[in-house]
Amino acid sequence: MRLLATKLVSPHFKDRLIQQGMSLITYPFIQIEPLTTPVSGVQTSLLFTSQNAVNLAFESEEIKEQIQGKNCFCVGAKTKSLLEEKEQKVIKMCQNSLELAQFLVKNHKNDSFSFFCGKRRRPEIETVLEQNKMRLEVHELYQTHFTAKHFETHFDGILFFSPSAVTSFFMKNNWPVNTHGFCIGTTTAAELKKYTSEFSTAKQPSESHLLVTLHHYYKQHYVKK
Repeated sequence: MRLLATKLVSPHFKDRLIQQGMSLITYPFIQIEPLTTPVSGVQTSLLFTSQNAVNLAFESEEIKEQIQGKNCFCVGAKTKSLLEEKEQKVIKMCQNSLELAQFLVKNHKNDSFSFFCGKRRRPEIETVLEQNKMRLEVHELYQTHFTAKHFETHFDGILFFSPSAVTSFFMKNNWPVNTHGFCIGTTTAAELKKYTSEFSTAKQPSESHLLVTLHHYYKQHYVKK
């Protein structure tokens, strides 16, 4: 089973696929450009929906001084782990932005939030919090650039890790015949659904759960009974 990953993956992830008899080509369909906009007015609670935002926030001494020790809310298990590595307290981790926004409305209506993110992002957090008249400061830390590339090679499966990578892929590619998509989460799946129904979604947005999804598909379609 020949796979294309639309971002660079961890050595562990690649090794696990090879051990299961699959081959993997990786190409990053998006690139991250850090922004140098000054950050001020950081609120009492912090929101993160990507690992990129966490890394960039803590790489900046200016931002780091303002956010250390504050309560965090995030999307995704890897984002949560990264925050905990930075010794931040994660109050709640959700599977997607809408779920997080709804949780905040229900449980933290009177809190004020700083949202660290990229310029290209899902609208749910800002929309839902604004509708409920909750205080939110948005701090854009990076820009996402599309690095689309056309592939002539046929792949049995294509792995997507973000909605932006889906958009970038289809800038120069159509959905191939006899190819199955694999999405790391529901937000990415919603974007891929615009182009094809031939895909599976990991039960939770993590590499380990995506590996399980790949393994089940491989076992069902490629292992001789």
